[in-house]
Amino acid sequence: MKVSHPRGRTGGLLTVATMAAVLALTGCDATTQPTPRSDVTDRHTSQQGSQRDSVPDRTSPAPTTSTASGDRDNAPTQEGTMQIDIRVGNEHFIATLTDTPAADDLMAQLPQTVRMSDHGGVEKTGPLRAPLNLAGQPAGADPDVGDLGYYAPGQDLVLYYGDQSYYDGIVILGTLEPGAATRLAAMPGDVQVTVTVHGS
Repeated sequence: MKVSHPRGRTGGLLTVATMAAVLALTGCDATTQPTPRSDVTDRHTSQQGSQRDSVPDRTSPAPTTSTASGDRDNAPTQEGTMQIDIRVGNEHFIATLTDTPAADDLMAQLPQTVRMSDHGGVEKTGPLRAPLNLAGQPAGADPDVGDLGYYAPGQDLVLYYGDQSYYDGIVILGTLEPGAATRLAAMPGDVQVTVTVHGS
């Protein structure tokens, strides 16, 4: 009877194991191959293009802003507008006059100091040194709070700081600056008022 030598079987097993190891190493090498340089370059170029597309256009015009309505109070006076300064103690007001013969006459009388009395908690009045020209004026007026007026029957300059009703003989000469009426209302009794051409 013929007996197989055990070394022959062992050699076959070693050969099979060696081939399996070679195949495994070959497979690992195939899976770890680096990405071709051309693919990396294509992706980098695509990313740069996307970044450029996301950058805002710096040549677009900047948005404009409108002027706030509150700034109109600080706008420069238009050329030709008549204004006067009114000083009462330490207080100073600016009044803008209407374009009328009466307002022209008032300007011609300045500077002038007027002693004013308080009437009804709505106005302070005092006589001017000469009457004003009433040409083109209505018979009377209903002044607003903050108006500068003239009461023809008494030849009085009037500062309205309260709500006065219509009266014959009232002439509106102009308007006081914002906030002047409130400050005048805080001055009790008679006052001495100095009126001059604005800026003189």
